[in-house]
Amino acid sequence: MRVTETELPGVLLIEPVIHGDDRGFFVETYNEKRYREHGIDAIFLQDNHSLSRHGTLRGLHTQTRTPQAKLVRASRGEIFDVAVDIRLESPYFGRWTGLFLSAENFRQCYIPAGFAHGFCVVSEIAEVQYKCTEYYNSEAEVSIAWDDSNISIDWPVGEPLLSAKDARALTLQEVAISLPGVDT
Repeated sequence: MRVTETELPGVLLIEPVIHGDDRGFFVETYNEKRYREHGIDAIFLQDNHSLSRHGTLRGLHTQTRTPQAKLVRASRGEIFDVAVDIRLESPYFGRWTGLFLSAENFRQCYIPAGFAHGFCVVSEIAEVQYKCTEYYNSEAEVSIAWDDSNISIDWPVGEPLLSAKDARALTLQEVAISLPGVDT
């Protein structure tokens, strides 16, 4: 597998080896030993799977008291996957990176704890599967506005389909006061 660091240190593009022939393909989507050899020593506790239609935007999500690292892939269709650095002490605070992940390219994105995560669906339908290093904690979950002008993500959809929670999300500056390391 090939692992490439994005412009945000710690956010990694993973391209697994695909074995294909006239019968179809085989791909190893996770192997703890191989990932550890590439510096990903996360212990994953929960797997999630979503199905969304074209134009759906999920995110930007994070958990304040129980931050999660994630390993994300699209097993059907295509998504534009985004990570935003929300580590207050980071020189990259508020910066984002985006990758196209699809069932056809088999790419994965590793997003360490300390980043908000979101994606939008650019194909007709997309199924997204991701591993998390912490359990979902609804009391610690925070949504950052997908269109926060201080982040300025270049989403490939104009008028996304949002959940009620994401439609009323806060700006990064509003969320920053609840992030670890900030006295309130």
